[in-house]
Amino acid sequence: MWFKNLLVYRLTQDIPFDAEALETALASKPARPCASQELTTYGFVAPFGKGEDAPFVHVSQDFMLIAARKEERILPGSVVRDAVKEKVEEIEAEQMRKVYKKERDQIKDEIIQAFLPRAFIRRSSTFAAIAPKQGLILVNSASPKRAEDLLSTLREVIGTLPVRPLTVKIAPTATMTEWVKTQKAADDFYVLDECELRDTHEDGGIVRCKRQDLTSEEIQLHLSTGKQVTQLSLAWQDKLSFVLDDKMVVKRLKFEELLQDQAEEDGGEEALGQLDASFTLMMLTFGEFLPALFEALGGEELPQGI
Repeated sequence: MWFKNLLVYRLTQDIPFDAEALETALASKPARPCASQELTTYGFVAPFGKGEDAPFVHVSQDFMLIAARKEERILPGSVVRDAVKEKVEEIEAEQMRKVYKKERDQIKDEIIQAFLPRAFIRRSSTFAAIAPKQGLILVNSASPKRAEDLLSTLREVIGTLPVRPLTVKIAPTATMTEWVKTQKAADDFYVLDECELRDTHEDGGIVRCKRQDLTSEEIQLHLSTGKQVTQLSLAWQDKLSFVLDDKMVVKRLKFEELLQDQAEEDGGEEALGQLDASFTLMMLTFGEFLPALFEALGGEELPQGI
């Protein structure tokens, strides 16, 4: 149960999260299969376990874990376009007339409806952890769109959810550029071997480096010409490594084996025990890591009212 990506949201008001009430709310919108003419469905699932008895909210210490699932029918655009083209050509040949946009759109809708029952089904799940005492919601995704799907659906079932993406006082790009320039990150953070450099003007060049010595003259030369670091691989203490980008998205999170071994030891032999131990240890680690990260990036920019 280790998150691989991280989008951090700040609750802008103090909301009492009651596990029992949240369980009832999520159960009012469970995930379900697409009906034959539905393109997509979205709802909540149990984060751990299967079956009707599996709870929608997993509680461990002061943290809650929830999950949502999207199911969608996949219709390749090329298949629809080919079918529309074939139908339009057939009408134009048989009726000796031109098919215009309005009719073409109607044909497209009819073809989509005809193809939907035979379309492939794709399912994707998104996990989120709620830390009420810290006033944070952490979403295991690098896609703001996927995170917003979950948060807006959560808002729908509980009635209110005043959150906003967490921001810091200094632009992450400025901080990361300074770290690579000076070859020194903040305390407990270590620059690794991957970065993305961009020119500041709109049509400027992009340089992506992997498995590269970021202290090299080549990298320093790029920085001296005005390029800025927009993505940087980092490690924190001896506990985790990650890639941070200029939008405060934490990607490719990797927890070190030491933590994983500890969770395995704490969790016992049962699968659910292992998952619970992993989630708890992950959240306790985030409880130390995130404040350190925000501080290293100039401190959190708090919204009014907090």
